[in-house]
Amino acid sequence: MSLTSPPRSPLPVNWVVSALVALGLLWGLWFLAPVLTPFVVAGVAAYVLNPLVNKLCRSGGGYLPRWLAVLVVELGFVLVVLGVLLLLVPILSHEWPQLKAQLPVLLERLDDALQPLLKPWGLEVSLNLQDLKLQLMAYLSSNREELAGSAWSSLKIGGSVLLAWVGNVVLIPVVLFYVLMDGAQWCQRLLKWVPRRWSAEVSSFVKESDEVLGQYLRGQLLVMLALAVFYSAGLALFGLDLALPLGLFTGLVSLVPYLGFGLGLLLAALAGLLEFAPAGQLMHVLFMLVTVFGLGQLLESFVLTPRWVGERIGLHPLAVILALLVFAQLLGFIGVLVALPASAVVLVGIRRLKAWLQQSDVL
Repeated sequence: MSLTSPPRSPLPVNWVVSALVALGLLWGLWFLAPVLTPFVVAGVAAYVLNPLVNKLCRSGGGYLPRWLAVLVVELGFVLVVLGVLLLLVPILSHEWPQLKAQLPVLLERLDDALQPLLKPWGLEVSLNLQDLKLQLMAYLSSNREELAGSAWSSLKIGGSVLLAWVGNVVLIPVVLFYVLMDGAQWCQRLLKWVPRRWSAEVSSFVKESDEVLGQYLRGQLLVMLALAVFYSAGLALFGLDLALPLGLFTGLVSLVPYLGFGLGLLLAALAGLLEFAPAGQLMHVLFMLVTVFGLGQLLESFVLTPRWVGERIGLHPLAVILALLVFAQLLGFIGVLVALPASAVVLVGIRRLKAWLQQSDVL
C-alpha cells in the first residue's frame, strides 16, 4: 500500500487568466473612474432595460425594428428618471417662499438662544439679519483682492465640474442607445475570443452571473419600494406636509446606497424646520429626523438590503456592508453603484473555484 498522497492537480490556466483579467479590469476602473462614469452608468441601465427591448421586439412580431424599440424603452426610462427628479419641484416650491419669509425669524430665535450661552465665554456674536449684512459688506470691502482671486479660482473649478456634469448628462443617453443596440453582439464577439476548451465553462459562468444579477435587481426594486412607503408613512405620522414627495424621492433614490438617505435627510430637515420651528417645535423636528431616518437607515442596512438583496445573491449581511465600503473607497460613486452587482459576479466565481478545488481533492 502506497503511503504517498496523490499528486494535486495544478490550478487550471483559465482560472489564472480569469484572475489576471479581473485584476486588470479593477485596476483600469480605478485609474479611469472619472472618465468611465457615464459608460458605467449607461452599462448598468442597459443591463436593466435590455430585457424590455427584447420583449418589445418579440411583441412586434418581427416587424418592429430594434432601433425603434430601443428609442421607446430609452424614452420611457428618461421619463421615469425625470419623474423622480420632478418630485423635488413641489418640495422646493413649497420650501423656498417659507425660507425667505421665516429666515429672519429663525435667525432671531437662534440668536436669543445662543446669547446666554456665549456671554459667559466673552463671545459676542449677533445673528440679526441686518447686522449680518453690515458685517458681510465690511468683510468684502476689506478683503476685495483676496476674495476676487478666490472667486476666480472657484469659478474655474466650478465651471469645469459643471461642464463635466453637463457632458455626462448628454453622453449617458447616447452611450445607452448604442449599448442597447449592439451590446449583445459585443458580448458574442468577446466570447469568440474564448478558447474552445473553455467556452462551455465560460458560457455557464456568464449564464449563472446573469441569473444572480437578475435576482439582485428584483431585490433592489423591492428595497426601493419598501423604503418609499416607510419614509412617506413615517414623515406623515409626524405631520409633515411634504411627507409623500419626500418619502417617495428618498426611497427611489436609494438605488444608489446612502445617496437617497443623505438627500432625503437634508430636505426633510429643511422642511421640518420651516414648518415646525416658527411654532417652537424644534424638538419635534429633531425627534422626527432621528426616528424616521435613523430607523430607515437601520432598516435598509441591516434588514432590507441584506435580506432582499444579499440573500438573493448569496452574500452575508456583513459582506454586503463590506462590499459597499470597499468599492466606495476604491472607485467612489462608480464603486457604490456597482458594488453589489460586482460582488455577486465575484461570488459566482468563488463558488466555481471552490467546486473545482473539491473535485480535485485540494480541499
